[in-house]
Amino acid sequence: MDGISYVDVGEGPVALFVHGVGTSSHLWRNVIAELREERRCVAVDLPLHGGSASRDDLSIPALAQAVEELCEHLGLTGIDLVANDTGGAVAQVFAVRHRDRLRTLTLTNCDVHTNTPPEAFLPTVELAAKGELAALMEVLLDRPELLSRTAFGAGYERIDDPEALVEAYIRPILGKPGGGRAFERLLTAIDAKDLIAIEPLLTVLAVPTLVVWGTGDPFFDVSWARWLRDTIPGVREIVEIDGGRLFFPDERAAELVPHLRRFWAQP
Repeated sequence: MDGISYVDVGEGPVALFVHGVGTSSHLWRNVIAELREERRCVAVDLPLHGGSASRDDLSIPALAQAVEELCEHLGLTGIDLVANDTGGAVAQVFAVRHRDRLRTLTLTNCDVHTNTPPEAFLPTVELAAKGELAALMEVLLDRPELLSRTAFGAGYERIDDPEALVEAYIRPILGKPGGGRAFERLLTAIDAKDLIAIEPLLTVLAVPTLVVWGTGDPFFDVSWARWLRDTIPGVREIVEIDGGRLFFPDERAAELVPHLRRFWAQP
């Protein structure tokens, strides 16, 4: 598909995975490794991330439109949609726009309502607004050990191989023409108004929904999981991953996958 990169492996019912800002489809590699023998696993690289090109509009609704373009291109329906971080915001917008494509929705730690972007991430957004973030990201290419001092350090319980994450997440962004500036523009485009605007539609979203939340996340408190439960009528349950941080779908995939299997097997 022109401009949008994605992983597409396995056969069977479709599971579509959406990552957040600053990562890529690589985030879901361990989840996909466990599921690829039983499902068709599709993981998108949102615009600017991974192998995908940048776009002029990098707002949450525009990212949701990119996901719809991929679904249209691949002819995806009956989707079990799974999302994390800003990808969860994208998934919420996608879900209220394209309910007909979904079989189920699973949200892990993500932007919700007014917590978009989360308070703990605001210093990074402020650097982006000042045009100072791109240069700091460039430093990581030669000094990946510094990754733990960034927002990534707060998103993982531990970073065992910072070089691998820099190569998977940071270098693909900075390797694109104007990628650093585009990433700054993306961060400043994240706006709570886009999620506040869809709240009335979330209150009538009946698609079966699972919420899986790491309890040790400094960005997305578990109270936001409860907000989703109290707002979306389709929420069946909240599963708490004790001590899990923002990127637990990466480092604790083995704990997430059984909950996905169980939820997907329900009538």
